[in-house]
Amino acid sequence: MRILLVEDDAKLGDALSEALSDQRYVVDVARDGEAGWEQVTTLPYDLVLLDVTLPKLDGMSLCQRMRMQGYHFPLLMLTARDTSADKIAGLDAGADDYVVKPFDLPELLARVRALLRRGGSSGSMSVSQWGSLRLNSSTFEVVYGDRPLRLTPKEFSILELLLSNGRRVLSRALMIERVWSLAEPPEEDTVKAHIKSLRQKLKLAGAPEDFIETVHGLGYRLKQV
Repeated sequence: MRILLVEDDAKLGDALSEALSDQRYVVDVARDGEAGWEQVTTLPYDLVLLDVTLPKLDGMSLCQRMRMQGYHFPLLMLTARDTSADKIAGLDAGADDYVVKPFDLPELLARVRALLRRGGSSGSMSVSQWGSLRLNSSTFEVVYGDRPLRLTPKEFSILELLLSNGRRVLSRALMIERVWSLAEPPEEDTVKAHIKSLRQKLKLAGAPEDFIETVHGLGYRLKQV
């Protein structure tokens, strides 16, 4: 799942980005409202975390613009303003939830999970299955048959992406776009190395060697079950 964080406070933005990344989300960060708008129009997001007080374009105006342009992803506002009038203004602008700074990080992460479930995003289904493989996006557990797989965060995200697309062929460029943030785009050979490692771990758990198929010149997909 991909989250956009629009926050001009660099220290807070970095801390939130790290916390969300630890939860296996792909996080892009924008430092002002106009940059946030550019990001929204460039990439698909499952959720937006939006500060109210932003340079260039304030959070309320950005929220209204996104809703008026038909963007329906869940949106959580972050602000130091804690009056009822401010909360009502945020919700009327199109926000789905409103959190006052300073906030409790576990509570914020719980609100993010709740919004993703409520929003019906691609990540809202906790358990995905493909044949004997089961992946739980809430607990980050992966099992083939009755054997658990120990995956790195990027391996987990790649496998989750493959599961959500089934037989659709995914290029390495698309995997980079969906699994890595814009701040850390790798070379395509990095994707190849992660796929190789995934195949080895799946094979050790009992999966066929070609559980992840290579479609030469195009990308990867899961083997038909």
